[in-house]
Amino acid sequence: QVQLVESGGGLVQAGGSLRLSCAASGRTDSNYVMAWFRQAPGKEREVVTAIKWSNGSPYYTDSVKGRFTISRDNAKNTVYLQMNSLEPEDTAVYYCAARRGYLIKFNGAEYDYWGQGTQVTVSS
Repeated sequence: QVQLVESGGGLVQAGGSLRLSCAASGRTDSNYVMAWFRQAPGKEREVVTAIKWSNGSPYYTDSVKGRFTISRDNAKNTVYLQMNSLEPEDTAVYYCAARRGYLIKFNGAEYDYWGQGTQVTVSS
């Protein structure tokens, strides 16, 4: 059983930066994809970025390319989301998710494990 614990959310002004962390416990091998989803009020949950734990290969949704960076630290079993040049449209609850396998999936239903979520609020 994989457990995910997020941290690092908060309130920031437009143009600012935040770094989210997702500590994963219970993972026994590298056959996982880790992802960050977000859900804004009144909107559907969407995938923001994902990374293959085995080789670090990332995916980014178009709206965050060039601004967000996903990375992983094998020694700490932690995935990070560095968010720069934040915009009010980035305001949402951000969730860390994990799925077994080597393929990056964009549908939240494909993910087996979820964190509790962390609020990110970007003021204009």
